[in-house]
Amino acid sequence: MAELLKNPHTLEKEQEELAQVICRGKLIDEVDLAQLPYLLCIVKETLRIHPPGHFLLPRKVEEDIELCGYIVPKDTQVLVNVSAIGRDAGLWEDPLIFKLERFWDSEMDVRGGDFELIPFGASQRICLGLPLAIRMVPVVLGSSLNTFNWKLHRGIVPKDLDMEEKLVLPWQKLNLY
Repeated sequence: MAELLKNPHTLEKEQEELAQVICRGKLIDEVDLAQLPYLLCIVKETLRIHPPGHFLLPRKVEEDIELCGYIVPKDTQVLVNVSAIGRDAGLWEDPLIFKLERFWDSEMDVRGGDFELIPFGASQRICLGLPLAIRMVPVVLGSSLNTFNWKLHRGIVPKDLDMEEKLVLPWQKLNLY
């Protein structure tokens, strides 16, 4: 929602798509998603820039391996920084810009097959909540956009929204360190 409020043109365009396909004020059903490509692009772009977690679950290297000219020894714990992948200028043009058009003609998906976009991980350790997220995030977002009027209050203009994120790791919340 913050990205859409920061980009009011995108918000308006999505509300137009919803009004044409669903009718203003109605809730979205899962079957409606196939007719809402702009909404699905919004979800993908949001998950690219703001993945649910900055890092995937740690993995352990099972045998020595060479990766990009470096030797990663057996039993090394590896953390994959999904947030950095989604903001990598080598993979994405204008990576810090919320530009959902990059997914308009793309078959890229968040289900773990496209390593440039893995907010839920990949392979055997993909997030167990992925099937629920794939179904519910667009339905809840689309229903919220279609039934409420969203705007910034108290004279805040979109360009002044602070989109800076703070990395808080789970163990920090528990005050273990």
